[in-house]
Amino acid sequence: MARVYLSLGSNQQPHRYLRAALDELRARFGAIVVSPAYRSRSVGFDGADFVNLAVGLDTELAPGALNDWLHALEDRHGRRRDVPRYSDRTLDLDIVLYGDEVISGPGHLQIPRKELRHAFVLKPLADIAPQLRHPVSGQTMAALWAAFPKEREPLTPEPL
Repeated sequence: MARVYLSLGSNQQPHRYLRAALDELRARFGAIVVSPAYRSRSVGFDGADFVNLAVGLDTELAPGALNDWLHALEDRHGRRRDVPRYSDRTLDLDIVLYGDEVISGPGHLQIPRKELRHAFVLKPLADIAPQLRHPVSGQTMAALWAAFPKEREPLTPEPL
């Protein structure tokens, strides 16, 4: 079993789609740890605000199989793949960390996820796993968040 941390986001009916994703994650993986949710501006395109959170879970799935499962979950909830990569979406689910693995593979599989440099991924992860160490830098999520220039990417707590 591997301990995995995911980033979940949505900017189309985010409460509906994030709750549905959490329900499916619980049904498939059992107990999960869920961070608070945060609202932030879209990154990479001009769109509606996103609501993002992080999830920690244990899985027997290999990284590629987990990535495929997450893509299927996105698709079940209306994720469109015929539009530009940076666009509005019902669900965006990414593997941020998979144990201590460092991976670059097909299907945009990149671990650790580069978006960890953004507040909308880092803050929720630091909330649920502050002592978790980045597999490349060795810094804890708490230390990375403490050093983050928070005014650059403001976050607003968002109840789900």
